[in-house]
Amino acid sequence: MKTILLPTDFSKNSINAIKYATELFKNEVCDFYVLNVQKASSFISDDMMSVSTSTTIYSTLIDAAKKSISNIISGIEIKKKNSNHKFHSIVDYDNFIDSINQTSKKYQVDLIVMGTKGASGLQRVLFGSNTARVMQRCNVPVLAIPDGCKFTSLKKIAFTTNHINIFTVEELATLKWLVEFCKSELYILHVADEHHLAQKQMQNMEFFDVHFPNASHDFIDVNYKDMFDTVHKYLTDNNINLLAMISEKHSFLERLFTKHAIETFAFSIDVPFLVMERANEKN
Repeated sequence: MKTILLPTDFSKNSINAIKYATELFKNEVCDFYVLNVQKASSFISDDMMSVSTSTTIYSTLIDAAKKSISNIISGIEIKKKNSNHKFHSIVDYDNFIDSINQTSKKYQVDLIVMGTKGASGLQRVLFGSNTARVMQRCNVPVLAIPDGCKFTSLKKIAFTTNHINIFTVEELATLKWLVEFCKSELYILHVADEHHLAQKQMQNMEFFDVHFPNASHDFIDVNYKDMFDTVHKYLTDNNINLLAMISEKHSFLERLFTKHAIETFAFSIDVPFLVMERANEKN
């Protein structure tokens, strides 16, 4: 059984991510926890409202959120009732990241699936702020679903690395499970950049030979400027259905969050993006 956390703010992209998750795991016994987090700052000010009024507003919005989650679940069950799936509704009043971490720990969540915001005009957004923060600060693998992305079989999965550290079985457990579950072809994309370490690449190659013996290996040399376009071209040219990586310092993921807006305009991820944590890397 898998336990999947589905954060939602009731936007179209978050609901799309929920639908994607139920399709991806349609043949797996799953507990889905649909979570909405309410912020005090969005509806309450103690110096402006009486306690009774504040309590009424709080209760009203919590009840409205619970009803919205119930409607989402009902809509899914009406269209595609799946005896493998059990849904749970959670509405929390907390800091978003704290709520995600606490819920993940309490219910022993295996994977967080959430939507990303789309791009518009000159402000091309790879990830919504919440999705980015979850990737950076939560201790559970995150599967980010691009805005409008519809489920397709994960025939090809790419894992990208520049071999900053040595991998462990535990760190890549989600990737291994997903590849086996979906019967996917795995492509290891070895990126040689200024942080690339040849010695660790050789050690990791031995690791992949043991734990991912059927994986294909591709090697590219890139500089900082061309990193994102090169990876994007690789995904497109090879018809990759999902991109995966480890979150760590000097990684491709870290650069996605720190590069300049003009660079962001030239790159977008339009396939699901799996981020796994480096042991002892996150707070």
